Amino acid sequence: MKIAVLIEKMYEDLEAWYPYLRLREEGITTVFVGPGTEKVYPSKHGYPASEEKSIEQVSADDFDGVVIPGGYAPDHIRRSEKMVQFVKDINSQGKLVAAICHAGWVLVSANVLKGKKVTSFYAIKDDMTNAGAQFIDAEVVVDGNLVTSRMPMDLPAFVKEITSFLRGG
Repeated sequence: MKIAVLIEKMYEDLEAWYPYLRLREEGITTVFVGPGTEKVYPSKHGYPASEEKSIEQVSADDFDGVVIPGGYAPDHIRRSEKMVQFVKDINSQGKLVAAICHAGWVLVSANVLKGKKVTSFYAIKDDMTNAGAQFIDAEVVVDGNLVTSRMPMDLPAFVKEITSFLRGG
């Protein structure tokens, strides 16, 4: 299995690295996919993540899912039509779409929330509900292929549900 972890400047450190490394521990290949504007993207706290593939080099067919970390990165990610289209394509194929914290903004831009149950950081609750989602304040919410969480403290439950989805159960 292979998972794209979207990366952009100002990502939340734990929300990118925790799933990236924990999924690798489970034998799942993880790849940092960026917009191709830079090769190294600093986090909110200055920790760098190197783009392993640009969005130009990948397609939804190459992956079993996508993880979108939060921080300020989602506001940058959703400005890239190709990155938003990548999320749409992954979703339309019924593959894993996992978003934490402010990553819900990317789901709003990808127009994949109508009729879905989700969670996110509380500050973007209105954005999520205005996009047609039912907001639930819980550490993790699973609705079909969509796995969402609120914040770094929810990462253990988030990655557990990601792994469960990928393992078929």
